[in-house]
Amino acid sequence: MKKLFFILLFLLNSFVSFAQDENLTVVAVGEATLEKDKMVIQDPYIQGAVTSGQKAAAIDLVKLLRNDFSFYQKKFFLVESAPNNTSYRPPTNYDYWSGKSVRFLGTVSAEKSGENLKINVAFEDIKSRKQVFSSTTTTSISNLRKNGHEIANNIYKKIVGKESIFKSKIVFISDRNTRGSKTIKEVYMMDFDGKNVAQITSHGGIAISPSMSQDGRHLVYSLILNSNGKRNNNLYMMDLSTKESHVISSKDGINSGAIFLPGGKSIALTLTVSGNAEIYEMDLEGKNLRRMTNHFASDVDPSVTYDGKLMAFLSDRAGKAMIYTLDPSGEEKNVKRISFVGQFNATPRFSPDGKEIVFSSWLDSSFDLFKIGSDGSGLSRLTKDFGSNEDPSYSNDGEFIAFTSQRVISRIKADQNIYIMDRDGAILGAITQGFGNCISPRWYNF
Repeated sequence: MKKLFFILLFLLNSFVSFAQDENLTVVAVGEATLEKDKMVIQDPYIQGAVTSGQKAAAIDLVKLLRNDFSFYQKKFFLVESAPNNTSYRPPTNYDYWSGKSVRFLGTVSAEKSGENLKINVAFEDIKSRKQVFSSTTTTSISNLRKNGHEIANNIYKKIVGKESIFKSKIVFISDRNTRGSKTIKEVYMMDFDGKNVAQITSHGGIAISPSMSQDGRHLVYSLILNSNGKRNNNLYMMDLSTKESHVISSKDGINSGAIFLPGGKSIALTLTVSGNAEIYEMDLEGKNLRRMTNHFASDVDPSVTYDGKLMAFLSDRAGKAMIYTLDPSGEEKNVKRISFVGQFNATPRFSPDGKEIVFSSWLDSSFDLFKIGSDGSGLSRLTKDFGSNEDPSYSNDGEFIAFTSQRVISRIKADQNIYIMDRDGAILGAITQGFGNCISPRWYNF
């Protein structure tokens, strides 16, 4: 019973953690290192008569492009440019920019198109002396942010050759609607940089453990309703196109930690219907169950590789919660313990390529983040002397990790926020601030 109680507490994210304060803006200005490409994105060239609002939107677009690329600090070094003194973009002076060791030069031109803005974006490879990207987009101001991330992603693909994080979003839980002693936690969604936050659920209860389908169409989460009757931990699924949700598992006890399996037709989840926490596969059409774990210890919190060939989970088979892997095609198939660090571990999450697992471990009276090879090799520590950090989630390209940390305000008050680090542990900053206690970030590409 004590073991199961511990697991339940863990699933409800009740551990307290601590962190330092960081700023979201991560643009660095100064001397670039040799392995980085210097990038300049000039102030916008405003052509013709535009409204003050349209001019401000063009300026905001440039700021967005700069901030997007500044997240990739290991690839690009953003350099401030002098203000523009002309409305029209002059021909590129390759010798001038080459003399300043600039590799990529970005320019934005904006002109009025009715109530909309016509935006032309061009990027030059100074070293190769050629234009590598050009696009013209007519957009409303309200859609400029979405279109800006799309433009930044297309530029990134031209330069790097793969998708960026710029179109991705993060699903998370916040208690900002809590009033007095009645705790309320709902599911929210935001852009990868913490902007454009939208509330997804409105149950007035305690939502936990959100997870998205690979195609971004459906959300699963667990919910404990604030009621005077039986407060069961039920599992819900929401169609994000309609925002309609319904219960898909309401068995006695825990119905939690659900993740979609490849193809989206079934999920893996933790149930205590047998009296012990076990991981099951449940098909979404017939709600049929298949055991994936079968042990007297508690097995919870599954994570699966994108191809569905390997699953990681938490188990206290060794007397404390540690990370194990198995082949999800069978019951207790090829089970292997892969973590041995700390007093207990939490929230294992695979990298997109399935080669690594990031997780949190409790040691020295706090949580810290670690990553390990999916075969148990190559353990490395990501955080140290940064308070207590937990609940990590890889970005869609595997270059970044979102995680939960907390700033202590006083002896009776703490402020929990979501941060971003690069995959090697360099902290970029907090992306939620003043939005209640934010936990359980899950990163998805939409």
